[in-house]
Amino acid sequence: MNIALSAHGNAMIHQVNRSARLQVRVAAKTTEAQDIAGFELVDCSGEDLPAFTAGSHVDVFMANGLVRQYSLRNNPSERHRYRLGVLRDQKGAGGSIFMHDMLKSGDVIEISHPRNAFPLNEQASSSLLLAGGIGVTPILSMSHRLSTLGQDFALHYCARNLDRMAFRSELETGPFKTQVHFHRDDGPPEQKLNIAELLQWSPKGTHLYVCGPRGFMDAVIGEAERSWPKETIHREYFGKIADVGSSDDRPFAVQIASTGQVFAVPAGESVVSVLGTNGIEIPVSCEQGICGTCVTRVLAGLPDHRDLYLTDAEHAANDQMTPCCSRALSEIVVLDL
Repeated sequence: MNIALSAHGNAMIHQVNRSARLQVRVAAKTTEAQDIAGFELVDCSGEDLPAFTAGSHVDVFMANGLVRQYSLRNNPSERHRYRLGVLRDQKGAGGSIFMHDMLKSGDVIEISHPRNAFPLNEQASSSLLLAGGIGVTPILSMSHRLSTLGQDFALHYCARNLDRMAFRSELETGPFKTQVHFHRDDGPPEQKLNIAELLQWSPKGTHLYVCGPRGFMDAVIGEAERSWPKETIHREYFGKIADVGSSDDRPFAVQIASTGQVFAVPAGESVVSVLGTNGIEIPVSCEQGICGTCVTRVLAGLPDHRDLYLTDAEHAANDQMTPCCSRALSEIVVLDL
């Protein structure tokens, strides 16, 4: 799943070590559902891979120059492999098409170390996991972890039809199969997901985790926010979210704290692009405000946050921003560069 990250919950400056890449081999490539491919990645030397936690993702560095983030879907106790699920997006920039059409078993690729912006609260008394479409990938990893811990949880998986339900056999036969509920758009009315009822009858103290398409996310989150404590609602978006070229853009200036240089950022161009043109490189990955690679400290000025990576609290603090997509509400913003 190509992801966008949000609502993680640690108020800190996020930095990513992009120099620490891993070389992995594609041990298996499988068809998991209509337009969904599965990939199993292993260390080229046969060693254990770095540990990861449920909800984690990796950057995949592609031969065509693109970088995309995909969730790890397997049990975090597994160190011998990473398992991904990738939805083919014909309207995308080419990342999923590369994964589907060009990448094959035996190929060697580079990935980042796992990182987690969608962590699981393992101390919650109960967990409710809701997945839409390819959004099931991080939810699967969470299910494995909760099952291993013996925790109370339920997984509800929604898709248009059976052909688009990825990893269905794994869910139907796995160790937590009795805790999985399937919902199809083309199925009978009685099996369709009743979001309001499900949330209403969940035990007090339950934590909600939801991942899927924007419409699905908005419906679930909107209902949950009516009565659930904010700190119990966790989400992860996927796909393109930020729109750098918005009609709401206004020009502003960005100042480099270390040199005092000031650069004009016109409407329709990002801070990263302007600085790159002037020889100041900020590490980027998704360039959509979803991965956190470019997060930079703000020393003065008021950011116009357009990312889905930082938390609400981090947005409110206004001491960091994602210069790949976010802009400024003030005339000038000073960056700690």
